[in-house]
Order: sequence, then C-alpha cells, then structure tokens
Amino acid sequence: MISCYQALFPLVNHLQKKGGKMKRLVLASGSPRRKELLEQVNLQFEIIVSRFEEHHSQSVPPSELVKQLAFGKANDVFTNQSDAIVIGADTVVTLGADILGKPESREHARQMLKALSGRTHIVYSGVVILSNEQHSQFYEATEVEFWDLTDVDIENYLDTGEPFDKAGGYGIQGFGAAFVKRIHGDYYSVVGLPISKTLRELQAFGIVPEIQR
Repeated sequence: MISCYQALFPLVNHLQKKGGKMKRLVLASGSPRRKELLEQVNLQFEIIVSRFEEHHSQSVPPSELVKQLAFGKANDVFTNQSDAIVIGADTVVTLGADILGKPESREHARQMLKALSGRTHIVYSGVVILSNEQHSQFYEATEVEFWDLTDVDIENYLDTGEPFDKAGGYGIQGFGAAFVKRIHGDYYSVVGLPISKTLRELQAFGIVPEIQR
C-alpha cells in the first residue's frame, strides 16, 4: 500500500541534492517510531544516536523544554557531523502542571497510566534541524483524552512491555491506541515526530520538493 507521502514525493530520493551534491540527512535519535516515519516518506537518511543526556525540568514550559532537548540531541551529533543536515526531536507528555517523560520502572509506568485515565493530557513534540547554512526549530502540541482505564487494562498493557520507552508510558501507534478516546492535533506528533511540519521545514534545506499549497 502506498502512503500519501509516497504519492506526494515519489522522487524525493533524487531531490536531496543541491548543486549536484547529495546532502546527508542524519536523524539524531534511536527511536524506531521516528525512523519509521522518515522511511515512510522515502527519505534517504542515516541514524546517529545522540549521547545527549535529557533532563526534564519542571520549571521550563514544555513547549520550550522539547525544543531545548531536541537542540541538545541535534547539536551533540552535529558537532561531529557538520557536513550533514541533522534532525533532533523530543517528546513529553504534560498532565496539568506535571511533565511526564519515559517511565523509569513498571511501577512508575503504572502510576502514569492511572494518572492519565479518564483525563485529557497534552503531548508536546519539539524538532530542531541543524546545518552549516541554517537552522530551524518548532514544536507541536496535541491534546489526547483517555478512556477510564481499569486496573486490568493497565496491568495487561504493562505486560506487553510497550510503555517503557515512551513519554507518558504509552504508544498511540501500538496497543496504547485502545486507551485513546479523542485526539485534537497532529497524530504523528504524539507518535514522536510531526512529520508533515518536519517535511515542510526541510524544504528550506533542499531536502524535499516544494508542496503546492
């Protein structure tokens, strides 16, 4: 099955050139979800996992926090890959004034899911793109409402192992989709990379063809 982006950008692999030279695109993330989203649109890229250590400060607004963390990841890789265009991204979940990162244990994930049950939370994803010539940064905020979850729902989900590498302790693209009652905003931002906005920003770097508006 051909995705909508594959239909829009069938020649994207041939358009990652400027002045006849292939431009290297690097994803500074080991996230399989972000990798899959870039592969879905037929981009040629390589992965170099950032060694940047994340610190989730509760004193920084989440919209700024995700951009700061995305920059830290991108810049860590860009320092040694200055000939490339580097993408860094970060995602956090906020519930009220609390910022939820990745759970540190099964109990931590259980607490997160119980807190999210029957409530609306906001998922922030920040993206930073760096090159020698320019840089870009942005974020997307998406509201997600959960159904009321039973203890059995939560324990069964924990048994899948899915929550433990995901902000907020769930994956909307996996089993966690069963918990979602409503979403308002960019679905792909909740997955971990707002791909449509990212593609539009990459146009300025000569990576993708111009989209007709």
